[in-house]
Amino acid sequence: MNNTSAGPPSNAARVRGASQPSESSLKRKRAMFQKDLQRMMYGFGDVINPIPETVALVEDIVVDYVTDMAHKAQDIATKRGKLLTEDFLFLIRKDSAKLNRCRELLSMHEDLKKARKAFEFDQEELAHMSEGEV
Repeated sequence: MNNTSAGPPSNAARVRGASQPSESSLKRKRAMFQKDLQRMMYGFGDVINPIPETVALVEDIVVDYVTDMAHKAQDIATKRGKLLTEDFLFLIRKDSAKLNRCRELLSMHEDLKKARKAFEFDQEELAHMSEGEV
């Protein structure tokens, strides 16, 4: 009679259970990226409505990758106490394609921030000008 459910859980099982999200939270978050992934898969040559199991598998891979990268970046940042963009860039430093794409996206993000700031300034200036005319 081998009953594996008797007795307290092992330390490894407790640690795994503590770090793993509950089954209900996984189901709740599972469909978070599916529509975007379907569109990306189509953009990369898949059919317009890919098999749901394939999308779920790709989503699992993406979520695992992002989670792993976030944990590694947090480990790097513990010395400073603050997580920075440079921590992620440090992790992908050996993959030149990813590194270049990240730098390009960060540069575009900065350009968009500057453009939004200039647009907000113009809106404020127009509001002051219209108040002065009234």
